[in-house]
Amino acid sequence: MKLKTFPGGVHPHDHKEYSKNAPIEKMDLPLKVVIPLSQHIGAPSKPVVKVGEQVKTGQIIAEPGGFVSITQHASITGKVTKIAEFPHPCGTTSMAIEITGDGQTDEWIELTNEEDVMSVSVDVMKDRIKIAGVCGMGGAGFPTHVKLSPPADKSIDTVILNGVECEPYLTADYRLMLERADDIVTGLQLVMKIVGAKRGMIGIEANKPDAIKVMQKAVSQLKDISVVGLKVRYPQGGEKQLIYAATKRSVPNKGGLPMDIGVVVQNVGTAVAVYEAVRYSKACIERIITISGKIVTNPKNLQARIGTSFQALFDKCGGAKEEIAKVISGGPMMGFAIPDLTAPMAKGSSGLLFLNKKEAKMDIEYTCLHCGRCVDVCPHNLIPSMISNGAMNEDWDMAEKAGAMDCMKCGTCAYVCPAQIKMVQWIDIAKINVGKIIRERQQKS
Repeated sequence: MKLKTFPGGVHPHDHKEYSKNAPIEKMDLPLKVVIPLSQHIGAPSKPVVKVGEQVKTGQIIAEPGGFVSITQHASITGKVTKIAEFPHPCGTTSMAIEITGDGQTDEWIELTNEEDVMSVSVDVMKDRIKIAGVCGMGGAGFPTHVKLSPPADKSIDTVILNGVECEPYLTADYRLMLERADDIVTGLQLVMKIVGAKRGMIGIEANKPDAIKVMQKAVSQLKDISVVGLKVRYPQGGEKQLIYAATKRSVPNKGGLPMDIGVVVQNVGTAVAVYEAVRYSKACIERIITISGKIVTNPKNLQARIGTSFQALFDKCGGAKEEIAKVISGGPMMGFAIPDLTAPMAKGSSGLLFLNKKEAKMDIEYTCLHCGRCVDVCPHNLIPSMISNGAMNEDWDMAEKAGAMDCMKCGTCAYVCPAQIKMVQWIDIAKINVGKIIRERQQKS
């Protein structure tokens, strides 16, 4: 198999050895869950339950707050005990709904079982996906029903499943491909039917040869779906990078979307959620999350209910073997450092990483050396140093011209920076301020 890739990027050590051989393990039913109303890109969901109300597993507890928003559901059976601000897995706080159960009762709302799932009409498929609250499970969290409803003038011919999982340490998608290949493929077929695509592709990096083999076997009788082997290169899992590697098509910068070039990209975990929503009318109330790090006693890939506390997940792995210097929600490149383990797992929580002092690299930033390494590796051909310098000096015009709004915050620039400048954080600040200026500009015009 000839391996494909994209221009730019880096090749960090993947550190997947800690958890890649740990089969998916079902987490105990939690006594309490906290369901954030912001688990996705777009407007927060709006509660439709009140404190004191009894709810069943899978019951709707919050409705979409706008077109780009999702439905939220109870992930356990119990009583709504709080609707308030809680710690969020991104390291901030947000409104959330707390549900308290008994750790044993798991009474679901009524489900379906469409054995001939491909015979379901497209309209019913889209409706079930929307009601199930499915969003991107790879981290971005874009509402899936919106992505699967392109404008009439956007013809989609290709659907790509992202099985890359290029973030170091994370192995949740890898284990999912090994253990649920057929469900992933069926999810892909459903997405292809919904958007009218004639071609399906599954992108997997070469450091997962067994996953490539398993997925190839799963599609061996399907002429319209293929597995694409990819070189190990970060951020190969970015939509634009994956599309280019698989198809050699380029998504335009300055607001371009995959649908502009006839492509829809979904994560393999999202494909399973789509399959479960269409076949069983099952709400998206659980996911696979990797708990990893050299200092974790027993790194695992856990299937856990949304809203389970990070502390409970950590305890399930036996805690740490030495002092914890940093905890990251997600992976080390694009994840968020969190102050403690009180935050809950959300739909986009792909991993929980624990680092010691040496790994955390708590060094100070130095002055930019103008070495250009960040420019060399940027997968979007931007000038990251100029964006971050603009943020440091509050020169938002410079940051905008350097491409702040086109940055995907993949962290390749920070990874190679010899001055240890925290470019992702600075670029995030630039995005917030430049975005505000652009909105004000649009309102005036």
